[in-house]
Amino acid sequence: MARLKLGILQVNHDRSIEVGDAFPDDAHRFRDLFDAQDQRFTHRVYMTIGGEVPTDLDAHDAYLITGSPLSVLDDLAFLPALHDFIRRCDVAQKPLLGVCFGHQAIAQALGGQIARQDWNIGVDHIGITQKLPWMRPNAAALELYQFHHDAVTTLPEGCMAYAASHRCDIAGFSKGSHVFTTQAHPEFTDPFMRCVLDYTKPILSADEIADAEASLRRPHQGALFAEWATRFFGGTP
Repeated sequence: MARLKLGILQVNHDRSIEVGDAFPDDAHRFRDLFDAQDQRFTHRVYMTIGGEVPTDLDAHDAYLITGSPLSVLDDLAFLPALHDFIRRCDVAQKPLLGVCFGHQAIAQALGGQIARQDWNIGVDHIGITQKLPWMRPNAAALELYQFHHDAVTTLPEGCMAYAASHRCDIAGFSKGSHVFTTQAHPEFTDPFMRCVLDYTKPILSADEIADAEASLRRPHQGALFAEWATRFFGGTP
């Protein structure tokens, strides 16, 4: 069986000593996540934060847009090119997965709305409200790491929310069989989650910190989401 060719658009380059120097970058975390899926992928990373986007959509079987501490609500230099890439994928119906910032950027590019909301940090119980064909093994809910301050508030035309939590009304959406998103971070590990939480504590309230730390006692299910994503990328075999 031929390996899937995955293009990873990285929209984060963390230079902080506390986080960036201690852990692999976003693209490496996703490569680690998917490499656990029986080595079914080859990868090519595009440093989209620096303006690099794929020019030939057919260079890869599918694409993924990573998360980022940046906000899609800001005037980021790379956003116009990223939005154009997203719209090209939509027109061509090229499989595209968006995670956190990527989830929001896809919604924004296709006509949805994003707004600043309360922090959502830690392991979130995310209910699956609509089952999609690639969601095997089946699950009624997922426990996944969350770390976001912005959220999708209005979906683009033609998109359907498939997940929600009490802290995130649109925790994931899809469009046809070619767009799949999640506000969560299936690629996070427990050490990384705890590190970014510690790094963020100076701007959080005592209650926010306590809630986040309590949630980290629960296991997360990033590997199950990776199974779903693998089937999505490959056309749900």
